[in-house]
Amino acid sequence: MPGHRRTALPLLPLIALLLLALVVADSPAPVERRPVPDTRPRAVVGLGDSTIAGEGAGDYAPGTRGADGNFCHRSADSLIYQLELPGVTERINLACSGAHADDIGFARFQRTPGSAQAARLREVALRYRVQAVVVAIGANDDPRFADTMLRCIQAWARRSDPPCSAALAPQWPQRLDAMAPKVAGALADIRAAMRRAGYADGEYTLVLQSYPSPLTENIDPSLQDLSGCPFRTEDLAWVRTRAVPQLSAALREVAEAAGARFLDLSRAAAGHEACSWPAAPSREWINRLRVDFELLRREETGHRALAESFHPNALGYSRIAGCLGEFLRGSRREAACVLGADGALHPVDLPSPASG
Repeated sequence: MPGHRRTALPLLPLIALLLLALVVADSPAPVERRPVPDTRPRAVVGLGDSTIAGEGAGDYAPGTRGADGNFCHRSADSLIYQLELPGVTERINLACSGAHADDIGFARFQRTPGSAQAARLREVALRYRVQAVVVAIGANDDPRFADTMLRCIQAWARRSDPPCSAALAPQWPQRLDAMAPKVAGALADIRAAMRRAGYADGEYTLVLQSYPSPLTENIDPSLQDLSGCPFRTEDLAWVRTRAVPQLSAALREVAEAAGARFLDLSRAAAGHEACSWPAAPSREWINRLRVDFELLRREETGHRALAESFHPNALGYSRIAGCLGEFLRGSRREAACVLGADGALHPVDLPSPASG
Protein backbone atom coordinates (compact mmCIF):
# COMPACT_ATOMS: atom_id res chain seq x y z
CA MET A 1 0.00 0.00 0.00
CA PRO A 2 2.73 2.55 0.69
CA GLY A 3 4.07 1.86 -2.81
CA HIS A 4 0.73 2.55 -4.46
CA ARG A 5 0.50 5.97 -2.78
CA ARG A 6 3.93 6.93 -4.11
CA THR A 7 2.89 6.14 -7.74
CA ALA A 8 -0.49 8.00 -7.49
CA LEU A 9 0.88 11.35 -6.30
CA PRO A 10 2.80 12.20 -9.51
CA LEU A 11 -0.44 11.69 -11.49
CA LEU A 12 -2.26 14.57 -9.78
CA PRO A 13 -0.48 17.41 -11.61
CA LEU A 14 -1.06 15.60 -14.92
CA ILE A 15 -4.80 15.22 -14.24
CA ALA A 16 -5.03 18.93 -13.32
CA LEU A 17 -3.37 19.91 -16.60
CA LEU A 18 -5.77 17.72 -18.57
CA LEU A 19 -8.81 19.29 -16.85
CA LEU A 20 -7.46 22.80 -17.51
CA ALA A 21 -6.99 21.96 -21.18
CA LEU A 22 -10.60 20.76 -21.41
CA VAL A 23 -11.91 23.96 -19.77
CA VAL A 24 -9.89 26.16 -22.13
CA ALA A 25 -11.03 24.16 -25.15
CA ASP A 26 -14.69 24.53 -24.16
CA SER A 27 -14.43 28.31 -23.48
CA PRO A 28 -15.91 30.52 -26.20
CA ALA A 29 -13.51 32.66 -28.23
CA PRO A 30 -13.40 36.33 -27.11
CA VAL A 31 -15.98 38.40 -28.97
CA GLU A 32 -14.75 41.58 -30.69
CA ARG A 33 -16.92 44.40 -29.39
CA ARG A 34 -17.53 47.09 -31.99
CA PRO A 35 -18.96 50.51 -31.11
CA VAL A 36 -22.65 50.87 -31.78
CA PRO A 37 -23.15 53.33 -34.67
CA ASP A 38 -24.61 56.66 -33.58
CA THR A 39 -27.62 57.06 -35.86
CA ARG A 40 -28.91 60.27 -34.31
CA PRO A 41 -29.32 63.21 -36.72
CA ARG A 42 -26.24 65.43 -36.74
CA ALA A 43 -26.83 68.96 -35.47
CA VAL A 44 -25.22 72.34 -34.91
CA VAL A 45 -26.51 74.46 -32.01
CA GLY A 46 -26.40 78.22 -31.47
CA LEU A 47 -26.37 79.78 -27.99
CA GLY A 48 -26.05 83.31 -26.70
CA ASP A 49 -27.54 86.68 -27.53
CA SER A 50 -28.95 88.65 -30.45
CA THR A 51 -26.06 88.00 -32.85
CA ILE A 52 -26.85 84.28 -32.81
CA ALA A 53 -30.62 84.65 -32.38
CA GLY A 54 -30.83 86.68 -35.59
CA GLU A 55 -32.00 90.03 -34.27
CA GLY A 56 -32.46 92.42 -37.17
CA ALA A 57 -33.13 89.79 -39.83
CA GLY A 58 -36.91 89.60 -39.34
CA ASP A 59 -39.01 86.47 -39.90
CA TYR A 60 -38.93 85.67 -36.18
CA ALA A 61 -40.19 82.35 -34.88
CA PRO A 62 -43.66 82.31 -33.31
CA GLY A 63 -43.43 82.74 -29.58
CA THR A 64 -40.30 84.94 -29.84
CA ARG A 65 -41.96 88.08 -31.25
CA GLY A 66 -43.03 89.59 -27.95
CA ALA A 67 -45.80 87.29 -26.74
CA ASP A 68 -45.69 87.01 -22.93
CA GLY A 69 -42.62 89.21 -22.93
CA ASN A 70 -40.56 86.87 -25.12
CA PHE A 71 -38.53 89.04 -27.50
CA CYS A 72 -35.85 86.44 -28.21
CA HIS A 73 -36.34 87.20 -31.93
CA ARG A 74 -35.03 83.89 -33.25
CA SER A 75 -34.94 84.47 -36.97
CA ALA A 76 -35.28 81.92 -39.77
CA ASP A 77 -32.46 83.93 -41.41
CA SER A 78 -30.07 83.77 -38.45
CA LEU A 79 -26.55 82.61 -39.18
CA ILE A 80 -27.23 79.21 -37.56
CA TYR A 81 -30.04 78.48 -40.01
CA GLN A 82 -27.88 79.60 -42.93
CA LEU A 83 -24.86 77.54 -41.85
CA GLU A 84 -23.78 74.67 -44.13
CA LEU A 85 -21.74 71.79 -42.70
CA PRO A 86 -21.18 68.34 -44.23
CA GLY A 87 -23.51 65.74 -42.74
CA VAL A 88 -25.38 68.24 -40.56
CA THR A 89 -29.13 68.06 -41.10
CA GLU A 90 -30.40 69.86 -37.99
CA ARG A 91 -29.79 73.49 -37.01
CA ILE A 92 -31.03 74.45 -33.57
CA ASN A 93 -31.15 78.02 -32.28
CA LEU A 94 -31.38 78.41 -28.48
CA ALA A 95 -30.11 82.00 -28.40
CA CYS A 96 -32.15 84.95 -27.18
CA SER A 97 -31.80 88.61 -28.03
CA GLY A 98 -30.75 90.52 -24.94
CA ALA A 99 -29.23 87.50 -23.20
CA HIS A 100 -26.45 87.92 -20.65
CA ALA A 101 -23.75 85.37 -19.84
CA ASP A 102 -25.76 84.16 -16.83
CA ASP A 103 -28.65 83.29 -19.13
CA ILE A 104 -26.58 80.46 -20.57
CA GLY A 105 -26.00 78.89 -17.15
CA PHE A 106 -28.01 76.26 -15.34
CA ALA A 107 -31.00 78.41 -14.31
CA ARG A 108 -29.16 80.54 -11.77
CA PHE A 109 -32.04 82.98 -12.21
CA GLN A 110 -34.52 83.84 -14.93
CA ARG A 111 -33.51 87.13 -16.52
CA THR A 112 -34.96 86.49 -19.99
CA PRO A 113 -37.11 83.82 -21.66
CA GLY A 114 -33.85 82.49 -23.07
CA SER A 115 -32.40 81.66 -19.66
CA ALA A 116 -30.83 78.30 -18.82
CA GLN A 117 -29.65 77.72 -22.37
CA ALA A 118 -27.08 75.17 -21.19
CA ALA A 119 -29.80 72.98 -19.68
CA ARG A 120 -31.67 73.06 -22.97
CA LEU A 121 -28.44 72.26 -24.79
CA ARG A 122 -28.12 69.06 -22.76
CA GLU A 123 -31.58 67.98 -23.86
CA VAL A 124 -30.70 68.68 -27.49
CA ALA A 125 -27.37 66.85 -27.17
CA LEU A 126 -29.17 63.73 -25.96
CA ARG A 127 -31.56 63.75 -28.88
CA TYR A 128 -29.10 64.72 -31.60
CA ARG A 129 -25.42 64.09 -32.36
CA VAL A 130 -24.13 67.62 -31.83
CA GLN A 131 -21.19 68.43 -34.07
CA ALA A 132 -20.67 72.06 -33.10
CA VAL A 133 -21.87 74.59 -30.52
CA VAL A 134 -21.54 78.22 -31.63
CA VAL A 135 -21.72 80.92 -28.96
CA ALA A 136 -21.93 84.72 -28.97
CA ILE A 137 -22.22 86.26 -25.51
CA GLY A 138 -20.78 89.09 -23.43
CA ALA A 139 -21.83 92.31 -25.17
CA ASN A 140 -24.92 92.71 -22.97
CA ASP A 141 -22.96 92.19 -19.77
CA ASP A 142 -20.59 94.86 -18.50
CA PRO A 143 -19.92 96.42 -21.93
CA ARG A 144 -23.67 97.10 -22.20
CA PHE A 145 -23.20 97.58 -25.92
CA ALA A 146 -26.82 98.50 -26.72
CA ASP A 147 -26.81 101.15 -23.99
CA THR A 148 -23.45 102.37 -25.28
CA MET A 149 -24.93 102.90 -28.75
CA LEU A 150 -27.92 104.74 -27.26
CA ARG A 151 -25.63 106.96 -25.24
CA CYS A 152 -23.73 107.85 -28.38
CA ILE A 153 -26.99 108.71 -30.16
CA GLN A 154 -27.89 110.97 -27.25
CA ALA A 155 -24.48 112.66 -27.55
CA TRP A 156 -25.25 113.34 -31.22
CA ALA A 157 -28.64 114.85 -30.29
CA ARG A 158 -27.18 117.03 -27.54
CA ARG A 159 -24.56 118.85 -29.53
CA SER A 160 -23.41 120.83 -26.52
CA ASP A 161 -22.41 117.63 -24.68
CA PRO A 162 -19.02 115.95 -25.17
CA PRO A 163 -18.85 112.97 -27.54
CA CYS A 164 -19.83 109.69 -25.91
CA SER A 165 -16.37 108.23 -26.49
CA ALA A 166 -14.80 110.86 -24.23
CA ALA A 167 -16.41 109.24 -21.21
CA LEU A 168 -16.65 105.65 -22.45
CA ALA A 169 -13.14 105.09 -23.77
CA PRO A 170 -11.43 105.25 -20.34
CA GLN A 171 -14.06 102.89 -18.85
CA TRP A 172 -14.03 100.37 -21.66
CA PRO A 173 -11.04 98.21 -20.58
CA GLN A 174 -12.45 97.88 -17.06
CA ARG A 175 -15.84 96.86 -18.44
CA LEU A 176 -14.19 94.19 -20.57
CA ASP A 177 -12.20 92.90 -17.60
CA ALA A 178 -15.43 92.54 -15.62
CA MET A 179 -17.15 90.77 -18.53
CA ALA A 180 -14.46 88.15 -19.15
CA PRO A 181 -15.06 85.85 -16.13
CA LYS A 182 -18.80 85.84 -16.84
CA VAL A 183 -18.23 84.62 -20.40
CA ALA A 184 -15.76 82.05 -19.06
CA GLY A 185 -18.46 80.80 -16.68
CA ALA A 186 -20.93 80.47 -19.56
CA LEU A 187 -18.45 78.40 -21.57
CA ALA A 188 -17.80 76.21 -18.52
CA ASP A 189 -21.53 75.57 -18.19
CA ILE A 190 -21.71 74.61 -21.86
CA ARG A 191 -18.88 72.11 -21.35
CA ALA A 192 -20.67 70.73 -18.29
CA ALA A 193 -23.94 70.37 -20.20
CA MET A 194 -22.24 68.43 -22.96
CA ARG A 195 -20.47 66.16 -20.47
CA ARG A 196 -23.79 65.45 -18.76
CA ALA A 197 -25.09 64.41 -22.17
CA GLY A 198 -22.22 61.93 -22.54
CA TYR A 199 -19.83 63.93 -24.73
CA ALA A 200 -16.11 64.21 -24.15
CA ASP A 201 -14.70 67.67 -24.81
CA GLY A 202 -13.05 66.51 -28.03
CA GLU A 203 -16.21 65.00 -29.50
CA TYR A 204 -17.68 68.30 -30.67
CA THR A 205 -16.45 71.76 -31.62
CA LEU A 206 -17.06 74.70 -29.29
CA VAL A 207 -16.75 78.10 -30.99
CA LEU A 208 -16.90 81.50 -29.34
CA GLN A 209 -17.41 84.30 -31.84
CA SER A 210 -17.18 88.04 -31.37
CA TYR A 211 -19.25 90.86 -32.86
CA PRO A 212 -19.07 92.79 -36.13
CA SER A 213 -18.49 96.52 -35.96
CA PRO A 214 -21.81 97.95 -37.13
CA LEU A 215 -20.53 101.41 -38.02
CA THR A 216 -17.75 103.28 -39.76
CA GLU A 217 -16.71 106.91 -39.70
CA ASN A 218 -16.40 106.76 -43.50
CA ILE A 219 -20.03 107.55 -44.26
CA ASP A 220 -21.85 110.27 -46.14
CA PRO A 221 -22.56 113.14 -43.69
CA SER A 222 -26.13 113.28 -45.01
CA LEU A 223 -26.77 109.96 -43.27
CA GLN A 224 -25.51 111.11 -39.87
CA ASP A 225 -29.07 111.77 -38.71
CA LEU A 226 -32.23 109.95 -37.70
CA SER A 227 -32.67 108.65 -41.24
CA GLY A 228 -29.60 106.45 -40.88
CA CYS A 229 -26.76 106.69 -38.36
CA PRO A 230 -27.13 109.56 -35.85
CA PHE A 231 -23.61 109.55 -34.44
CA ARG A 232 -20.74 111.99 -34.25
CA THR A 233 -17.80 111.18 -36.50
CA GLU A 234 -15.36 110.78 -33.60
CA ASP A 235 -17.74 108.34 -31.91
CA LEU A 236 -18.14 106.33 -35.11
CA ALA A 237 -14.35 106.07 -35.32
CA TRP A 238 -14.08 104.98 -31.69
CA VAL A 239 -16.65 102.21 -32.11
CA ARG A 240 -14.93 100.82 -35.21
CA THR A 241 -11.27 101.18 -34.26
CA ARG A 242 -11.31 100.76 -30.49
CA ALA A 243 -14.50 99.54 -28.82
CA VAL A 244 -15.31 96.56 -31.05
CA PRO A 245 -11.69 95.37 -31.60
CA GLN A 246 -10.99 95.54 -27.85
CA LEU A 247 -14.17 93.56 -27.14
CA SER A 248 -13.01 90.93 -29.64
CA ALA A 249 -9.57 90.76 -28.05
CA ALA A 250 -11.09 90.17 -24.61
CA LEU A 251 -13.31 87.37 -25.94
CA ARG A 252 -10.33 85.82 -27.72
CA GLU A 253 -8.51 85.47 -24.40
CA VAL A 254 -11.54 83.82 -22.82
CA ALA A 255 -11.86 81.35 -25.69
CA GLU A 256 -8.19 80.39 -25.49
CA ALA A 257 -8.39 79.78 -21.74
CA ALA A 258 -11.52 77.64 -22.19
CA GLY A 259 -10.03 75.53 -24.97
CA ALA A 260 -12.64 76.82 -27.43
CA ARG A 261 -12.07 77.89 -30.99
CA PHE A 262 -12.47 81.61 -31.67
CA LEU A 263 -13.85 83.53 -34.65
CA ASP A 264 -13.20 87.27 -34.74
CA LEU A 265 -16.05 89.13 -36.47
CA SER A 266 -14.87 92.66 -35.70
CA ARG A 267 -14.05 93.32 -39.39
CA ALA A 268 -16.77 91.12 -40.87
CA ALA A 269 -18.94 94.03 -42.04
CA ALA A 270 -16.08 96.24 -43.26
CA GLY A 271 -17.22 98.09 -46.37
CA HIS A 272 -20.82 97.06 -45.76
CA GLU A 273 -21.58 98.73 -42.42
CA ALA A 274 -24.77 100.66 -41.77
CA CYS A 275 -24.92 103.86 -43.85
CA SER A 276 -21.86 102.90 -45.91
CA TRP A 277 -23.79 102.77 -49.20
CA PRO A 278 -25.89 105.96 -49.41
CA ALA A 279 -27.10 105.25 -52.95
CA ALA A 280 -27.45 101.47 -52.55
CA PRO A 281 -28.57 100.57 -49.01
CA SER A 282 -29.36 97.00 -50.15
CA ARG A 283 -25.58 96.42 -50.25
CA GLU A 284 -25.26 97.11 -46.54
CA TRP A 285 -25.05 94.10 -44.22
CA ILE A 286 -25.98 96.02 -41.07
CA ASN A 287 -29.32 97.68 -40.36
CA ARG A 288 -29.48 101.43 -40.06
CA LEU A 289 -31.45 103.04 -37.23
CA ARG A 290 -34.82 101.28 -36.91
CA VAL A 291 -37.59 102.42 -34.60
CA ASP A 292 -40.59 100.24 -33.82
CA PHE A 293 -43.11 102.95 -32.91
CA GLU A 294 -45.69 100.44 -31.71
CA LEU A 295 -43.24 99.18 -29.08
CA LEU A 296 -42.11 102.72 -28.32
CA ARG A 297 -45.64 103.78 -27.40
CA ARG A 298 -45.90 101.22 -24.60
CA GLU A 299 -43.92 101.74 -21.42
CA GLU A 300 -43.30 98.02 -20.85
CA THR A 301 -41.85 97.54 -24.35
CA GLY A 302 -40.23 100.91 -25.02
CA HIS A 303 -36.76 99.55 -24.31
CA ARG A 304 -37.17 97.16 -27.26
CA ALA A 305 -38.09 99.84 -29.79
CA LEU A 306 -34.57 100.20 -31.22
CA ALA A 307 -33.52 96.55 -30.84
CA GLU A 308 -33.15 95.79 -34.55
CA SER A 309 -30.94 98.82 -35.13
CA PHE A 310 -27.29 98.21 -36.01
CA HIS A 311 -27.64 94.43 -36.09
CA PRO A 312 -26.86 92.38 -39.21
CA ASN A 313 -29.67 91.95 -41.69
CA ALA A 314 -30.46 88.63 -43.41
CA LEU A 315 -27.74 89.24 -46.02
CA GLY A 316 -25.20 90.05 -43.31
CA TYR A 317 -26.00 86.87 -41.41
CA SER A 318 -25.67 84.92 -44.64
CA ARG A 319 -22.16 86.30 -45.23
CA ILE A 320 -21.12 85.54 -41.63
CA ALA A 321 -22.57 82.03 -41.90
CA GLY A 322 -20.44 81.38 -44.98
CA CYS A 323 -17.28 82.37 -43.13
CA LEU A 324 -18.26 80.39 -40.03
CA GLY A 325 -18.91 77.28 -42.13
CA GLU A 326 -15.51 77.57 -43.80
CA PHE A 327 -13.90 78.04 -40.40
CA LEU A 328 -15.61 74.96 -38.94
CA ARG A 329 -14.61 72.85 -41.93
CA GLY A 330 -10.98 73.91 -41.47
CA SER A 331 -8.45 73.30 -38.73
CA ARG A 332 -7.63 76.79 -37.46
CA ARG A 333 -8.07 77.26 -33.73
CA GLU A 334 -8.76 80.95 -34.25
CA ALA A 335 -9.39 83.16 -37.24
CA ALA A 336 -10.96 86.43 -38.37
CA CYS A 337 -13.66 86.83 -41.01
CA VAL A 338 -12.36 89.20 -43.70
CA LEU A 339 -13.81 90.26 -47.03
CA GLY A 340 -12.17 88.50 -49.98
CA ALA A 341 -11.77 89.53 -53.61
CA ASP A 342 -14.81 87.41 -54.46
CA GLY A 343 -17.05 89.57 -52.27
CA ALA A 344 -17.48 86.85 -49.65
CA LEU A 345 -16.11 86.58 -46.12
CA HIS A 346 -13.33 84.08 -45.49
CA PRO A 347 -11.46 83.09 -42.31
CA VAL A 348 -7.86 84.32 -42.18
CA ASP A 349 -5.15 83.88 -39.55
CA LEU A 350 -5.28 86.23 -36.59
CA PRO A 351 -2.12 88.09 -35.64
CA SER A 352 -0.55 87.03 -32.39
CA PRO A 353 -1.87 88.97 -29.38
CA ALA A 354 1.55 90.55 -28.86
CA SER A 355 1.49 92.06 -32.35
CA GLY A 356 -2.05 93.34 -31.92
